[in-house]
Amino acid sequence: MPLFAAECRSFMPKLERLPDPNVYKAYGIYLMETRHRLIRRLRKAYQPSVHGHKTWNASFLLMDYLIHEPLPRKCRVLEVGCGWGPGSIFCASRFKAEVTALDIDKEVFPFLDVLAALNGVEVAHLTSRFERLSTEQLGRFDVIIGSDICFWESLVKPLNRLVTRAFDAGVTRVVLTDPGRPTFYEFCDLARKRHAVELQEWYATEPEYFAGEVVDIRPA
Repeated sequence: MPLFAAECRSFMPKLERLPDPNVYKAYGIYLMETRHRLIRRLRKAYQPSVHGHKTWNASFLLMDYLIHEPLPRKCRVLEVGCGWGPGSIFCASRFKAEVTALDIDKEVFPFLDVLAALNGVEVAHLTSRFERLSTEQLGRFDVIIGSDICFWESLVKPLNRLVTRAFDAGVTRVVLTDPGRPTFYEFCDLARKRHAVELQEWYATEPEYFAGEVVDIRPA
């Protein structure tokens, strides 16, 4: 049975037909619930092991923030710790960006591919730990994004080194969102020592209210 979503524009509700009962829309892109038949089928063949088993709420913080602080059209974007890649798909759809999604776990990419196809965009894959990215690889991008990727203490220093190497390679901006973990704040404190860091509370309203933190980092 089809699902309908109401969206207000100039006080007039617009009914939008969504393609499936377990598909929802947030910030202009379509996403799938974990109970969607295609997701259930993929899970029989692929089993992401590093928290890549759903769309995390910090992804919606990223989307909302980038609507207010947008990227240049057709810029080159790297999403680190992409999981199912909602941030990648959003940037490819909204900004027509050339996007590469990176994750340590190659098992997430079939899920990303299904969501990218649903939204009519293409996202390149890269399987790697972000601390192993070379300066040459980082130099291929203008912007780095990520959502909820600093969840372990062991990730704080490698992520900070990644930002420094990225700026040395010519990256102009790093935007990361997080629910507000202590490790994320520790990372931001380290980044402040060498870079221009803007950390602020933020909230998303789609598909539901969620509050957290966003850090926008640029070369000092």
